[in-house]
Parts: sequence; C-alpha cells; structure tokens
Amino acid sequence: MIDKTIASYFIENYGNDPILIKAPGRINLIGEHTDYNEGLVLPASIEKGIYFAVSNNNDDTIRIETFLTQPEKIEFKLNGNHEKFESFWGNYFKAIIEILVAKNYPIKGIDCVFGGDIPIGSGLSSSAALCCGFIYAVTKISGQDILREEIALIAQEAEHKIGLNCGLMDQYAVLFGKKGNAFFLDCKDLSHNYIPINLEGFSWVLVNSNIKHNLAVDSEYNKRRISCENIVKKVQKYRPEITSLRDVTLEDVKKVSNVADATDCKRAKYVIEENDRVRKMIKALTNGDAQEVGNVLRQGHWAMSTQYEITTSELDALVKIGENLDGVLGSRMMGGGFGGCTINLMLTEKLDASIKSMLKQYKEQTGIDAEYYHLAIDDGVKVFE
Repeated sequence: MIDKTIASYFIENYGNDPILIKAPGRINLIGEHTDYNEGLVLPASIEKGIYFAVSNNNDDTIRIETFLTQPEKIEFKLNGNHEKFESFWGNYFKAIIEILVAKNYPIKGIDCVFGGDIPIGSGLSSSAALCCGFIYAVTKISGQDILREEIALIAQEAEHKIGLNCGLMDQYAVLFGKKGNAFFLDCKDLSHNYIPINLEGFSWVLVNSNIKHNLAVDSEYNKRRISCENIVKKVQKYRPEITSLRDVTLEDVKKVSNVADATDCKRAKYVIEENDRVRKMIKALTNGDAQEVGNVLRQGHWAMSTQYEITTSELDALVKIGENLDGVLGSRMMGGGFGGCTINLMLTEKLDASIKSMLKQYKEQTGIDAEYYHLAIDDGVKVFE
C-alpha cells in the first residue's frame, strides 16, 4: 500500500513518526466546465488519492520529497528563497507557500513525503488533491486550523497563479466528499448537499484512454472560459444584472447570435444545457434509475464532443464502443478535456466481460492499451489512520 510505503520511508529518512494525510482524487458524474460559469456540478471524492507524511522540523525550511512520478526533493526557505527545481508539482507548492505567507499564516518548518495512486493527467483532479492535501497538512503541523472553505480558495488561487483559471468544483469535492455520496455543489453561492448513490447491481468504472492532458499548459481550457465570458458581455447589454452564464438562457443566446461569434454561442449553449443535465442526474440517482443515469452520461459526452469540442477521437471511440455493449449503460469523458478517462456505469454481473471487450476493441481501433480502475466513493481530505 502506497500509504505504508510513504510512512515507512519518512520514518527511515527523517526519524519521526509523521502525521499521515489523505487527499482523495475526484470523479465528476456530470457538470463539466460549468463551475467557472457559476453553474451546477455533481462530483464525488474517490478511494484513490495522494498521501502526505508530514512532521515539524527545527529549521526554517520546508523539505518535500515525492514518489508521485519519480523520486525528487525540493526545499523552500520560509524567508521566501528557494532552490531551483525542475518538477512540475514544485510550482504548486511554491504558489501555496507564497499565498500563505502573503496572508500571514504562521508557517513552521516541515518535512513532507508524498505520493499516491491517482493516475496523473487522467481527469481525477490530482492537482486539487495535491494542493488541498498539502494546505491541510501545513495547517495540521502549524497548529493553525483553516476552514475547509478557505483551503479551497487558497488551492484555487494557487492553480490560478500557475496559469489554470479553474473554478472551485475540484477543491470542494476533494475537501467535502462523503463516502457513498455524490456532492452537489451550486457554484454560484457554494451551497451544497449530498446525493446518495444507491444503484445496486451496477458499478462505476474509469477507463483511461492513456491520452495525457496538461491543462495548465494547454490554453484550450482558458479559450473556452473566454468564449463563455464573451456571451455574458453580449447579454449584459440588454440584461445588465447578468454576471455569469448561470443566469443566461438559451433564448438569450439566440437573441445575441447575430452579433456574437458562432463558436462562442455553441459553447454557451453547452454550458446552459449541462446545468440541466446535472438536475436530470440528481433526479435519476434519487429515483435509483440506472437507465436514465446512463442516458445522461451519453448525452453529456456527445455535447462535449460536438458543442464544447473538448474530447478526443480516442475518447469518442471508447464511448461508441460502450454504446454497443449491453453491459454498459452509459459513458462519458470526465475532466477538463483533451485526454484522460471515461466514466462508465456498468452492470456488475457483466462487469468483467464488458471491460475486457471495451479494452480489446479500443486497442484494435487505436493501437493504444487502455487501463481501467474500479471506483469506490470515499471521504474527503482527512487524517489517515
């Protein structure tokens, strides 16, 4: 188990018994690219995660080692100076420390070893787990409790500092997740509640296309955010009270279509309709209607493919394969886009055969070996015993 490996390595190399923090990855059942439009989302935290072994040290230094990709170590001085590093994840920690210092949080020197079992770049929000877990760990070591809502905002600010203008869905899902439940979040006022997932006889499976994405580098994410903002500006000319796509209607988009870019209109329609798919998914889960859950998944995928244009040919192939398997009720790409995984609802009694057939056909069509992961819905960030 990765948690035991990390804890044992910490004890061997740093001589202390660490506090062990677990920050889960997250799935999103439905509600893609709606969060930064003050829309509706339905994520859930999962069993896979990132583990942080942390302890105080007597230096004015934060030392961090990882097993996440390859063994690497970086150091930060609490006076703001740090040694050069090459790791992509070092940028997240640098941003977090700078934010905490700017906010006058009392930070102590700490030693930290982390690693996990979230596949990087697969749409499971490893970056949110990284940021939220590390901030939570720092607060535990420093003895300065920070509300989870504040941790979410700091983690979001860190992502913004390194170039990804994300919303708050990932952070809230990672921090507030509850075992056995989806997490309904209204990104306009951050109100939330839990939706029990009671689909007996069905299983959630993630299939990794092994097409990697890096949203912080790929500007396509930010281009779509700009498209949404462009439509809001057009609508505001006759509805000045509008502040986001959340309150824009399809009729509004139709009214401005003669003066707005056609691509911007298409993307805005996707977001408005995706909010409605979140409502449909909540109703389907509440009613235990697995068939409708599958329908909403499929509808969401093809809208991402044709309207928001954030899927890939490989992800489309996975969904099409699933549509022709009687053990798969529905599939869709999950995450920011341009790679990663599909989330699939499958009949448990046909699970093994469905997975085997899906992976075989995907290999035949693309030449790529896909991977799969059984999903278990788990709790949010916590001290791990």
